Amino acid sequence: MAAPFEPWSNQFWLGTDSLGRDMFTRLVFGARNTIGIALVTTILAFSLGTTAGLAAATFGGWTDQFLSRFVDVLMSIPQLIFALLLLSIFGTSIPALILVIAILDSTRVFRLTRAVAVNVAVLDYVEVARLRGEGAIWIMSREILPNVAPTLIAEFGLRFCFVFLLISGLSFLGLGIQPPTADWGSMVRDSATLITYGDITPLLPAGAIALLSVAINLVVDWFLHRASGLKED
Repeated sequence: MAAPFEPWSNQFWLGTDSLGRDMFTRLVFGARNTIGIALVTTILAFSLGTTAGLAAATFGGWTDQFLSRFVDVLMSIPQLIFALLLLSIFGTSIPALILVIAILDSTRVFRLTRAVAVNVAVLDYVEVARLRGEGAIWIMSREILPNVAPTLIAEFGLRFCFVFLLISGLSFLGLGIQPPTADWGSMVRDSATLITYGDITPLLPAGAIALLSVAINLVVDWFLHRASGLKED
């Protein structure tokens, strides 16, 4: 601990925040919290959305109609406003944050999974599996899922970016990861007043957020290029 808003020095590489805490240390620990929570949330959202999307495409009929209309209702409400409302009701603990955002984001995963799985579910080899007497779980996991996996993996990277930005935005608004836990979004909020004095310290966590988002999108583009079978000229 040091004096508040210490300038950059050999002792404090990126200065200190409003409470005298080392900004560089908090930036490193904030990466673990922000990225870790976003990753867990994205995995949970994909588990829910992919399972529901595959079930809708495999069973069709009333199952498809019920799941699709339920997702339409959830998606009709702006995600950020809905998240703020639910977090205000259920609290801002990390488990509540993960669960709320995962459920809201799983609707996007459901729509994509259903869209690509419906096209696969009507192909001949899936019909052969049905005639063989294979169960629904076998068809979803062994016939449909492997053939839509590249699209879902690419979407995983994009959804991670959206979840990561949403969590950072909620933390900036005070309803995300709560102090004293280090988080990039709350670090921007806590040091925002330094911009008035020409200090670029608040831009460091903001730049880290932007850099990670761009890097993940580049990786997703590279993976899509490799999965498509295209070769470099």
